Amino acid sequence: MSLLEETVAKIEKQDMDSREHAKEHILNLTMPPWALGRLLDLAVDLAGMTRGMTLPVARKNIVLMAGDHGIVKQGVCPNPQSVTTQMIYNFVNRGAGINVLAENAGAKVTVVDMGVASDLSPLVQSGAVLDRKIRGGTSDFTEGPAMTREEAVRSIESGIELVQSLAADTDVFGTGEMGIGNTSPSSAIAAVLSGMDVTPLVGRGAGLDPSRLSHKAAMIRRGIEVNQPDRDDPLDILSKVGGFEIGGIAGVILGAASLRRPVVVDGFISSAGALIAAAIEPDSRDYMILAHGSAEPGHVVMAKLLDKKPLLDLSMRLGEGTGAALAMNLLDAASAIMNRMATFESAKVTTEGIR
Repeated sequence: MSLLEETVAKIEKQDMDSREHAKEHILNLTMPPWALGRLLDLAVDLAGMTRGMTLPVARKNIVLMAGDHGIVKQGVCPNPQSVTTQMIYNFVNRGAGINVLAENAGAKVTVVDMGVASDLSPLVQSGAVLDRKIRGGTSDFTEGPAMTREEAVRSIESGIELVQSLAADTDVFGTGEMGIGNTSPSSAIAAVLSGMDVTPLVGRGAGLDPSRLSHKAAMIRRGIEVNQPDRDDPLDILSKVGGFEIGGIAGVILGAASLRRPVVVDGFISSAGALIAAAIEPDSRDYMILAHGSAEPGHVVMAKLLDKKPLLDLSMRLGEGTGAALAMNLLDAASAIMNRMATFESAKVTTEGIR
């Protein structure tokens, strides 16, 4: 049995008894029933995921997967591919948005080379970047498959292995990414799994001029037509129109779910990885927390496919894991309410007129 198969076999739904115990506890806290709304829904989810009432969330790690994309040569994004590498150095130097927001949330950031076009060996040797490079970028999927099926499996299993290696020191995982051009494979994955035309799913990504959106959509549509990915085979979808970092994100989610750890899914690209994970094992959705609603138009469709409502709606479209970092503050809040808020009995507060 492969690592992917072993991992999927371990994934179970949330524990219903723990969810019910959490609900009972919440109804005894000193407030009107469900007065903290979705924060309490989050607490119940965390209880079901972790099979307990303590909701451990203190040790957070955002796994930032990086990879390049062959489709950039088709002019689907405004930035040169070299920006991927430049931003990785920015991550290492703690100068990016994700560094600031992760530090604010008390989260680590683990940067992983899944398939960057340049040589990152100096950063790997220093320990600043983990080397899981499949190869130096995907192939242009407008001309053929982005990767082989074997590479797709390898990308997912790399994510699983990373989770396993980090699990002893991690309560909550987050997903992040970097890769110039990666909104194109993400839109393609959403189009295939939704059965929709790609046009309403395509956005500006890193700042594409609106006049170029129709060209971007045409290139993605061509890639789908050329490759004919099988909607019922997530590995086929990933291999034909995906990305190495997207496969890695899917692996992080599956790995976290197999260990009953919450995983906070960032925005558009991370949700593409979540779609692949959910297509491989639907029960993995029980461990996904959708951080925020991306400003990319296709993210609404992704959220519906995942049957998830984002925690935040801040019109963000940066990626990197920034939304995951922000949402992790809400996990802290949910855990604090469960562990530190007084009950009616302990506070000697009457329930008359409240229940």
